[in-house]
Amino acid sequence: MSSLDQVFVSAQTALFQLLPEALRPWAGIAVRIGVIAALAPAVMMYLTLFERKVIARMQNRFGPTRVGVYGLMQPLSDGLKMLIKEDIVPRHADRLLHMLAPVTAVAPVILLFAVLPIGRNMVAADLNVGLLYIFAVASVGSFAIFTGGWASRSKFSTLGAMRAVAQLISYEVPGALSVVALIMVTGTLSMVSIVDAQAARWFLFTPWGFVAGVMFFLCGVAECNRTPFDMPEAESELTAGFHTEYSGMKFALWYLAEFLEAFLVCGFTVTLFLGGWQGPAVPFWLLATLLAVIVGMAQKLPLPVRAVGVLVLAAAGLLWRADPIPSWLWFTAKTYALFFVLVWFRGTFPRLRADQLMGLAWKFFLPMALLNIFAAGVWVSYPFPMGTIASVLLLAAGAWGLVRINQPASSHAPRTYVLAD
Repeated sequence: MSSLDQVFVSAQTALFQLLPEALRPWAGIAVRIGVIAALAPAVMMYLTLFERKVIARMQNRFGPTRVGVYGLMQPLSDGLKMLIKEDIVPRHADRLLHMLAPVTAVAPVILLFAVLPIGRNMVAADLNVGLLYIFAVASVGSFAIFTGGWASRSKFSTLGAMRAVAQLISYEVPGALSVVALIMVTGTLSMVSIVDAQAARWFLFTPWGFVAGVMFFLCGVAECNRTPFDMPEAESELTAGFHTEYSGMKFALWYLAEFLEAFLVCGFTVTLFLGGWQGPAVPFWLLATLLAVIVGMAQKLPLPVRAVGVLVLAAAGLLWRADPIPSWLWFTAKTYALFFVLVWFRGTFPRLRADQLMGLAWKFFLPMALLNIFAAGVWVSYPFPMGTIASVLLLAAGAWGLVRINQPASSHAPRTYVLAD
């Protein structure tokens, strides 16, 4: 019996044993492409349900409940609705570019799944330049957004596209610089090697790692155009921003790209700073028991379904009781926890003004990223506790100084209000 941690790897190996030697490399490529192509839309659909449910509870609502038990079929209903809606193209739009733009937005996001390690020995391509691959492929999204806005021949779409490109370029710079400290410490660009380097301690629990992790995550949120960085989609000003003139499946493709990019930002943050697939060696039977109790108490599920679910979870707990919780479950739990934080932002923070958004990138994140590189060098050069103390003081002083410098100048002159008679 294979361990639960490697059950998918063992299944793939057993499948390949049935094939001729010459076909195994091609079968490996086909399996990786098929898994990513099937996984990405499924992840996106239920991320939308997750966000709608969480936002609803924050606003004292229930969220989708009508389609399926607990609203679980709502994403499929939404997908079918998008599929059958009319595709409306503006009369003067560039029809070819208008069609290609959303496809160009989705393609690089799908490609990024290739270097995301979702578990031990579970990565489609362990590139030795994985970090460079991420930033190179992710930058293609700005071309797609501007192409879609410009091809629509709408002033709202064009303004939204111009805002989006300015925002993406601005936040790519500190986002890329934030991982330079990580490269200095680990000496590698491979995603798997970076996870292995966190076996003793997650990088988030170091001074430079905390600053780099927060900046990387926030820059990723900004590049996804998510709240509070959603200036390109400012509804009160630009209708819907760069995708105003899109409908049907073309609009669904923009939606798909945004949610998958948000998921990838959370996944890469987990990989680079939160230990990736690594987690405490908690026995699997504890998790199976907890899930069995939750399924058994789900009153909206029919009794036969609850009984089967409890029996399956109990059997899995007995079968793999000695195994720890598998690495792919740890990775999934961490990623969805970060995505919850991202949804929390949307339910909490108002949208930033344009000057605040650009100022945060250039006046705070950029100098802090450069300072963090120096702090990482100090942390590596001097042993604990001197290196840690010195880097903490350096980063704290730098953050305090930047906040003080960037405070708006206060005017002491009294204001004069002229009121109409």
